[in-house]
Amino acid sequence: MTPRTRRVVQALLYEVFAIAFVGPVLGLLFDKPFATTMALAVVLSAMALCWNYVFNAGFEWWESRQAVKGRSLARRVVHGAGFEGGLTLILVPVMAWWLDSTFLNAFLANVGLLLYFFVYAIAFTWAFDKVFGLPQSALAPSDP
Repeated sequence: MTPRTRRVVQALLYEVFAIAFVGPVLGLLFDKPFATTMALAVVLSAMALCWNYVFNAGFEWWESRQAVKGRSLARRVVHGAGFEGGLTLILVPVMAWWLDSTFLNAFLANVGLLLYFFVYAIAFTWAFDKVFGLPQSALAPSDP
């Protein structure tokens, strides 16, 4: 699979599972109707999808220039932290506005989601790599 196709497939699968989790959780946390929080989950997911594509393109560019190839636990943690940190900066204002909440409440909710998604991002990427193989950027020149 080409790097672009791989990133698109990875991002779409990641977000489908994210919507299924985020919508109901936000409904419970903010006592909002299911339709409202599922719609917000779709919007947040679309934003995250764009960020996922951009971030992974940048990460793979950086990764391809590293002397050590492969995806160690440390590299996966850096990947997850970078992705989720950037996403937090993007999503908190949208959450606060959509849920008619304060930035602090939206941030605290996002921190809770961040803790979940930090582990989820690492686990999902590991599982995706197991199913689809490592991207070219993570392979040593002699690897198939």
